[in-house]
Amino acid sequence: MKTRILLLFLACQSIVALAQEKKTPYLTKSLSGDAIKHVFVNTSGGSITVSGAADEKPRIEVYVTANNGFTPSNEEIKKRLDEDYDLSISVNGDELHAKAKNKHDHDWDWRKSLSIAFKVYVSKNVSTNLETSGGSIHLDNLSGDEKFATSGGSLHIDRLSGDIHGRTSGGSISVSNTGEKIDLETSGGSIHADNCKGDIRLGTSGGSLHLNDLDGKIDATTSGGSIQASNIKGDLHTGTSGGSVNLNGLACTLDTYTSGGSINADITQLGKFVKIDASSGHVNLHLPKTGMNLNVRGNRVSADIDGNFDGTKDKDRIEGKFNGGGVPIDVNGGGRVTLTMN
Repeated sequence: MKTRILLLFLACQSIVALAQEKKTPYLTKSLSGDAIKHVFVNTSGGSITVSGAADEKPRIEVYVTANNGFTPSNEEIKKRLDEDYDLSISVNGDELHAKAKNKHDHDWDWRKSLSIAFKVYVSKNVSTNLETSGGSIHLDNLSGDEKFATSGGSLHIDRLSGDIHGRTSGGSISVSNTGEKIDLETSGGSIHADNCKGDIRLGTSGGSLHLNDLDGKIDATTSGGSIQASNIKGDLHTGTSGGSVNLNGLACTLDTYTSGGSINADITQLGKFVKIDASSGHVNLHLPKTGMNLNVRGNRVSADIDGNFDGTKDKDRIEGKFNGGGVPIDVNGGGRVTLTMN
């Protein structure tokens, strides 16, 4: 029962956070954009936005909404903040600190709570450390090191460059136009990654993965969803414990697996190796005609090999060298395996 109440609370907080986008800020404080290099924000129930947009005046905005989705008067907000919350905003050297914390213990009536959200507009070269227990986090156009976490909201990331480390316990993740080092994880939502480059780690315990136009060392896994990827370069390690895998336009090293679905892979340019494991599903693999060492096994193997092949072809395996040998191709399918080349 307590778990259901907590989930309801987090859902309400997320809905309230969306409503705040169209509200007038309760408080706005101007900042010296060149001076701020580090942003620290902690709130117990609202969303957090940090933007390095050049066309925005440096400032921090505070949005306050009641738990029912309505915005009380400024007088009522001030009264409830004074009684029930610690709200503080300060600048210490090149650091901005903003905090909103409930004064009460966990047995306080959450229906009386406020959702307190922050929007921060600063220069591009800024690092962040952000945490909220119930809202989404938005980051864009920043070039510092970013660390952020939410217990119940989504993560939205665009045009970041640096060391990116983000966590959510129950929301989706969207990351685009971001590079260098990316480490993002959710316990229950889907992940969309588009036009990113560098050392990329993405993980979800229960959602799907959508990967498009990525380049680098990519490690993307899910415990229970499907995987879709297209236009991938570099090294790709991706897998799922319970869904299908569909990969198109790959020019990379590939290591992929599924424990409960099929795998379809279209490779236009080989990397260092190809490793595919579908323990209980079918495999459809399309390869370029180049030198390869083939080790393909399945319940039934069908291969369209038009070229110089030296090895063994049986109904359940193909093993040997194609065009003199070269890149290792290891495929294990629990069902039918179909291999084609062009």
